[in-house]
Amino acid sequence: MKIFIGFKYYHFDSAGDVVLVRSDPRDIVAILSLSRATHKKMIQNLFWATGYNVIAIPLAAGVGISAGILLSPAVGAAVMSVSTIIVAINARLLKYTSLES
Repeated sequence: MKIFIGFKYYHFDSAGDVVLVRSDPRDIVAILSLSRATHKKMIQNLFWATGYNVIAIPLAAGVGISAGILLSPAVGAAVMSVSTIIVAINARLLKYTSLES
């Protein structure tokens, strides 16, 4: 990973993978912290979305009908919408993450 520190260049997009506008090397720690927090949120969101969809789609398709469990397609769609809302809220919580080391 290339990290570019400085503010006197006009071609930031080709300078490096990460561009620090302020010339403060301590921001590298914040970048790494943000990267770890983002990856953690991605895993959490993948868990939530997969969990809801693994349960709701088969129930809406009638897999549990032998046990007397049937989820109407409309309710299945609503549950999937709730899954999307939870993933979006969880992603928004990333802004409250501390960027300290």
